[in-house]
Amino acid sequence: MTTPLDRELPQNTRAVIGFLREHAPFSNMDDAHLAHFAEHASLQFFADGDVVLSPAEGAVDRFYVVKQGRVQGERVSERTGETETTFEISQGECFPLAALIGERPTRTLHRASGDTFCLSLDHDSFVTLFADSDTFRDFCLRGVSSLLDQVNQRIQSGAMASIGHGSSLDTPLARYALRNPIVCSPDTPIRKAVSRMHDNSVGSIVVTDDNRHPIGIFTLRDLRTVVAESTAPLDSPVSQVMTPEPCCLPATADAFEAAMLMAEHHFAHLCVKDADNQLIGVVSERDLFSLQRVDLVHLARTIGTATHLRTLVSLRSEVSRLVDSMLAHGADSGQVVKIITTLNDVTVRRVLELNLKRHAPGLPFTWLTFGSEGRREQTLLTDQDNGILFQAPAGVSESQARERLLPFADTVNHELAECGFTLCKGNIMANNPKLCLSQREWDDWFQQFIDAATPKNLMYSSIFLDMRAVFGPIDPLQSLLDGVLGRISANPLFQKMLAENALNRRPPLNLFRGFRYASDGEPHTLDLKRQGLAPFVESIRVFALAHQVESANTLERLDALADKGVFDRKDASAWKEAYSLIQAIRMRAHQEQLKQQKPLSNFINPDDLNPLDRRILRESFRQAQRLQQKLEVTYQL
Repeated sequence: MTTPLDRELPQNTRAVIGFLREHAPFSNMDDAHLAHFAEHASLQFFADGDVVLSPAEGAVDRFYVVKQGRVQGERVSERTGETETTFEISQGECFPLAALIGERPTRTLHRASGDTFCLSLDHDSFVTLFADSDTFRDFCLRGVSSLLDQVNQRIQSGAMASIGHGSSLDTPLARYALRNPIVCSPDTPIRKAVSRMHDNSVGSIVVTDDNRHPIGIFTLRDLRTVVAESTAPLDSPVSQVMTPEPCCLPATADAFEAAMLMAEHHFAHLCVKDADNQLIGVVSERDLFSLQRVDLVHLARTIGTATHLRTLVSLRSEVSRLVDSMLAHGADSGQVVKIITTLNDVTVRRVLELNLKRHAPGLPFTWLTFGSEGRREQTLLTDQDNGILFQAPAGVSESQARERLLPFADTVNHELAECGFTLCKGNIMANNPKLCLSQREWDDWFQQFIDAATPKNLMYSSIFLDMRAVFGPIDPLQSLLDGVLGRISANPLFQKMLAENALNRRPPLNLFRGFRYASDGEPHTLDLKRQGLAPFVESIRVFALAHQVESANTLERLDALADKGVFDRKDASAWKEAYSLIQAIRMRAHQEQLKQQKPLSNFINPDDLNPLDRRILRESFRQAQRLQQKLEVTYQL
């Protein structure tokens, strides 16, 4: 678009501004700041192999933007002594920010790859632009993080266009909480408590002690139970019918955290407390979502109370609509996959509960889930990876217990398939006798798994070492996992073999031609799951298992490893952002596929992305390469 300012500028200046507008962060900068850049920039040519910048040249005094061609970074490997290419800078990308801001030499030699033209800005002009442009300064200080914000904002605004505006899920609960909530003491008669709720037009009353600490909550749902089941006279104290130890969150928690708790546990109200554990407010399901037209809690409750399989099947279509809404209201990719996983968990539990009512196997069991579901990282495209951990009652052999459970598991697996969880082609399902085991059998299996690290077992590691319970007692699984983590952390040889296996998942970048396309997809496509996310997941898993990190979630593992000092905080933050960006692009592709009524796929053509998305996707893959380099150094591979 031509602006009045453009018409007043020389043609060559207008051409530079036009180029800059096609690339971030310049695409979001004011016209006056772009004009400053264009008026003070010079165009420099570098032939193939020419040195653009070198550590030997001293403190950097110019800022560069690649206009045509490529620039590669070279460093001498401390391990091999050989020169290695560490990164590649393409059209529209800037360098060398850290050295220029720090007024120091660059630590990497920059060399032209092919004939290359760069726009060059002197130090004083750079400082002026840095001081005057908030957008430019934010990019210089935060790099890819600020670009990631732009991507997330565009994803959010695109989804927002279809459903209108609302409050952000990052909003602190203090803003939502109903101040001066209606409270009563434990000895208040039920009748009086209900009258107080009616007079104030609220659906709950919090029961507090003398120090205003919440000790219980009584809701209209509880009242219906009292009336329908005659559990207590209305003159009885409310303490007899209240829900004790109500779910509470601090005022600093955000709306997303509250929504997830409500969805997972079917709460309709949460108490909000201050730092002294005193009640300061109550947040209801309606408070969180009425303005947003996003009803995660209601959908989760409807799924969790469905009485027929056909109801569950019909409700699954609502999950896609909810994902659109959550993206529109500020949920990032990490939050969205947790939302999807929570709704999937509620669906699985309900299928199990409905089958238990019809034909219970008659013995306790824990329904296990593996892989991406085990990591709480599911998207709309998912299949089944599940198993059973059981406890054989006295007088019942393990084989007899398995015979009871397998028909039940087979029914559950096929009903889950009707709900959209496709049957696993590799038969990683609970109806497989090899995955319906007692705690002792699972423990023996893992011991053999770790002691004999065959290629098949290493392939299984990406599935079975990310495990959690969805239904049933948790203690047997926790005991099992404690033993598994202990064995792995004490077995450096197994860790090294896991690391070697993780390096089989290389990011889709090559040195000279940019993206390395998937071999099994359509021409010129990338597999965002196997080529993009897997290098992060597999590498981080090795470090997490080696340091006995209990969480299976990739982002939580990153945080835990940073807390333990295994990863530098800045590195961990960069890897989290890169992983989240790939996941966000993957989810957006799934949403587009659904809108176009196409089968869900993890393949995308990077040429279909805008320049900013392609640039950040490439940077995200580079971060995966850096993570794998750390894995190689740690295990001397």
